[in-house]
Amino acid sequence: MKPKYKRILLKLSGESLMDPKVRFGLSLPVVSKLAEEIKEVHGLGLQIAIVIGGGNIFRGLSKEAEPMSRATADTMGMLATVINSLALQDALEKCGIFTRVQSAIGMQQVAEPYIRRRAIRHLEKGRVVIFAGGTGNPYFSTDTAAALKASEIHAEVILKGTKVDGVYDADPEKNVKAKRFESLTYIDCLKKNLRVMDATAISMCMENQIPIIVFNMFEKGNFKKTVLGEKIGTRVNGKRH
Repeated sequence: MKPKYKRILLKLSGESLMDPKVRFGLSLPVVSKLAEEIKEVHGLGLQIAIVIGGGNIFRGLSKEAEPMSRATADTMGMLATVINSLALQDALEKCGIFTRVQSAIGMQQVAEPYIRRRAIRHLEKGRVVIFAGGTGNPYFSTDTAAALKASEIHAEVILKGTKVDGVYDADPEKNVKAKRFESLTYIDCLKKNLRVMDATAISMCMENQIPIIVFNMFEKGNFKKTVLGEKIGTRVNGKRH
C-alpha cells in the first residue's frame, strides 16, 4: 500500500516521552520506541515534520508556574521543548535517519534557526525536521505551533499522537461510558470544547483546511496504519462523515 500523504506534521505531547510509571521527566527507552515507529513511516517515503510539547519537564500553565509571570513560565516551557526535540533527534539519528532541529528561539549552538524555506528543503531531501521552541512567543501553546508550522510548510495533515485511541466526549480513564468520535468538524471541537487542540490551533486548521487525526501513537503499528489511510482514531476536518 502507498501512503495517503506526501508531507505530514506529527504533534507529540511532552508527556508522551515520559515513562508511564513516572509523572515527570524524559524516558530514553520511550523516546527510542517512538523513533522506531517514526523510522518505519519514514521508510515509506513520507516527508515528516514534528512538533513536541514540553509538559513532561515544565508547563507554563501548571500549578508550579503560578507564582511566575505567564511570559516567563511560557518561555521556560518553550525551552523544555528544545530538550525533548534534541532527545528525539538523537534517537532518530541512532536509527539512521538524518534529522534537523529548528528552534523558534535563537540558540545557534544547539539548533538551526527556524527558516521556512530551509525547513521545506530539508523535508524534500528526506530529512525529518523537528520544530522546537513553540512559536517563540509566550501565550501560545505547542498545539498552535503545530497548526502554524503545518500551514507554513503546506503539510497535508496534522497527526496528533496521544495515549488514547481518539477523541471522547469524556475522559475514558474516568468514565467507562465515554463515547469515542470517529469524525468531527472543526466547529464541533470548538462548540463542545473537546480536548483535541486548543481553540487557536483548531481555528487555524479550519482556516487553512488542514485535517487533524488524533490516534494512539503507542499502539505498535498505528502510526503506519494512519498514514496508509486506515480508519484509526478520530478525524477532524470541515465535514462530518
